Amino acid sequence: MKLTILGCYSATPQIHTNPTAQVLAIKNHTFLIDCGEGTQVELRRNKVKFGRIKHIFISHLHGDHCFGLAGLISTFRLLTREADLHIYAPKGLKEVITLQMKLSNSWTNFKLIFHELSATSSELIFEDDKVEVYTIPLDHRIYTNGFLFKEKLGERKLDMNAVLNANIDVAYYRKLKQGSDVPDNSGNMVDNASVTLDPKPPKSYAFCSDTAYNESILPIINGVDALYHESTFIEKNESLALPTKHSTAKQAATIAKKANVGQLILGHYSTRYDDLSVFKTEAASIFPNVELAKDGKTFEF
Repeated sequence: MKLTILGCYSATPQIHTNPTAQVLAIKNHTFLIDCGEGTQVELRRNKVKFGRIKHIFISHLHGDHCFGLAGLISTFRLLTREADLHIYAPKGLKEVITLQMKLSNSWTNFKLIFHELSATSSELIFEDDKVEVYTIPLDHRIYTNGFLFKEKLGERKLDMNAVLNANIDVAYYRKLKQGSDVPDNSGNMVDNASVTLDPKPPKSYAFCSDTAYNESILPIINGVDALYHESTFIEKNESLALPTKHSTAKQAATIAKKANVGQLILGHYSTRYDDLSVFKTEAASIFPNVELAKDGKTFEF
């Protein structure tokens, strides 16, 4: 699982900073999470292949999280994309994008499939044989979700020395990987655990976009390997966080600690701060394993 930060600042873009967008590579998927202004430029800068993006997850309809989407869809059209594009977003975004395409006569030559979100409790919104994605209801000024990405438990690994010594026909290898006991060439049943190894533990990643401090998310994100949590302000500016329904670095760290996560990644910084090190210092006083997001930075879990 690899996370690439395309943008991690709040509000207006600047020369060297971008609003929220990131790419999660997980089990042969390339998921785009939020799509602030300038996202497609950052995708190119970070050498992310446009054709691999088949699913886009939008947390909410504030501009710094979705104003890059219309441009990206337009570019996909110009590149004669054919693959379906699925967009998971709050109800209303479909209307915005459809109107944009209608007025500019820019209908896509690929299927644009909107999955409109309106539930106020966590729900499963994507699943295949390797990955599940759930919403994380957040507390912001408008309807907002984070997203929980979870790998499914993989197949068991063959211990080839043990398999060969047990004299098991190759026709049964698939069943062994699926966890079944199988017969050897003499018809005797072989215990699966004696000839296979446990798969790697599945990884999980939680993306918590704009939100006030919100302990109701703790059961949903408990034990994730990595948590990205917005930290727009530092503690001395908590009075600004309250009315805007954002979080401080200490509040993000408190959520990470209470949720027993493996790693905390801070982001969505207000552009009022020139020195971001104070975010890490404040958070580390509560939760030691903390990193700062940075445009272009990658994390591997």
